Amino acid sequence: MNSEPYMKISRATVTLIDVPLLEPFVVSYATYASMPSVILTLETDDGLTGYGESVPDGHITGETPTGTVEALKTELLPAVMGLDPRDITAIHQRLNQALKGCGAAKAAVDIACWDLAGKAAGRPIYALLGGRRPEQPTIAKVLSILEPEVLVAQAVQARGEGYRHLKMKLGSGDGQDIERVRAVRAAIGSDMAIRVDANQGWGDTATARTMIRALEPFGIDWVEQPIPADDIDGFRLLRQDTSARLMADESVVDASDLARFVRDRSVDMVNLKLMKSGGITPCHRLATQAELGGLKVQIGSMLETSVASAAGFHLALSHPNIVSTELSGPIKFATEPGDLQYILPNVQITERPGLGVDMDTDILAELTVSECEVSA
Repeated sequence: MNSEPYMKISRATVTLIDVPLLEPFVVSYATYASMPSVILTLETDDGLTGYGESVPDGHITGETPTGTVEALKTELLPAVMGLDPRDITAIHQRLNQALKGCGAAKAAVDIACWDLAGKAAGRPIYALLGGRRPEQPTIAKVLSILEPEVLVAQAVQARGEGYRHLKMKLGSGDGQDIERVRAVRAAIGSDMAIRVDANQGWGDTATARTMIRALEPFGIDWVEQPIPADDIDGFRLLRQDTSARLMADESVVDASDLARFVRDRSVDMVNLKLMKSGGITPCHRLATQAELGGLKVQIGSMLETSVASAAGFHLALSHPNIVSTELSGPIKFATEPGDLQYILPNVQITERPGLGVDMDTDILAELTVSECEVSA
């Protein structure tokens, strides 16, 4: 990534914001009326500005919004001050020496550095990653855990809006999961793919096995994270009992996690998230590792704003083994500071340098909960 002249990270602003959702987002473990996000602004000594984002989730990354701010302020940003943001290997070495884990916090630094690198080169991030496929990426319509009749109305509306895939959140434990899928499939017919995601909510392998069998008549595209994240052996047991495509999400954070799935041949796909694994750089490596192991990759969402969503799309466009993207955060917000554009079911990734995202500082200020600065 590096090229002359040398530039240095000289200043950072860490802004904690609360981003309002158009409607509550309901998954197996929580209901969100808004999403906390940490926007990182990195500045260089030659006047460039890059943006990164962290969306921590205690259920997935083990991080909190205020903890992420503190980690960036006191440990991670001081570790990279003075470095060239294009020296991404050195950046990650410093980050990993400073703190173990903290994937969402590190993702903010990684994304901002890639944004700076693209702006310095006058090229979009996907060009720095090796180029892009010609088509624009698509997203699935993600349905929260709601009453079956509400989901039917949303699914029919999604079909009218041009969506080709539905992703249904399940795993609430209220006994209605099968009825939810049955009702949606009856309403939309066979012309839309349905994916289901239990977010660990089915609790154990026996329950997951029963649920997957009950879902088989409805032509499910794949089943995502049906069991707890730490039950990697449980996927192997499920693989023995079903021909349904299985996807691991919360169970895959780093290369050692992925290596176990490759060894066991227990899933067909993995869902990589920049927030889990530390940004574009580690996820690109994981996508290649998955490709070598015969597993396809999806880039998933933590309901990020345009900043981290754009980063995920640049990664997905550049890597041939990434076959699905679900970065729908920006269209779920009532307002947000970025300007990523969607023409459903596609997102418009342009040739603009870096992330290709501009920041509306007025909206950023309206959503700000706290702000701090770090300088060299």
